[in-house]
Amino acid sequence: MKILRKVLLSLLIAASMGAVSTSAMAEAEKGRIAYAPAEAINMTVDKIKAAQDAIKNGEKGAAVADLIKAALDISKEINANDKVDRARSKANNILKNARNHAKSNSLQDAEQELQSAEKAFNDLKGLI
Repeated sequence: MKILRKVLLSLLIAASMGAVSTSAMAEAEKGRIAYAPAEAINMTVDKIKAAQDAIKNGEKGAAVADLIKAALDISKEINANDKVDRARSKANNILKNARNHAKSNSLQDAEQELQSAEKAFNDLKGLI
């Protein structure tokens, strides 16, 4: 009887852990789109290129800063492993510098930063 109680208690604990496990329920939130890391990298690079094109077309610094902010937002979807996350963080710092330059209407410096950021994000593909 004591053995049966221990076995049933163990089974009950195991079943409750399996039923409430967050990894078993891991999925994207309802209404949220989850992107593959390579797809998120490509989307980020596309936004960076849009910001570069805006600079070439003579857009104001605030408009360019908004495009860079969009690239920063999309880059948050890049999630593969720790090594990729560290490299993404460094690339995001470059984008933040470019955004600050764009806000202060120093578009030439922003363009150089954007070129560096584009290269850094393209290099992430090799880490996946």
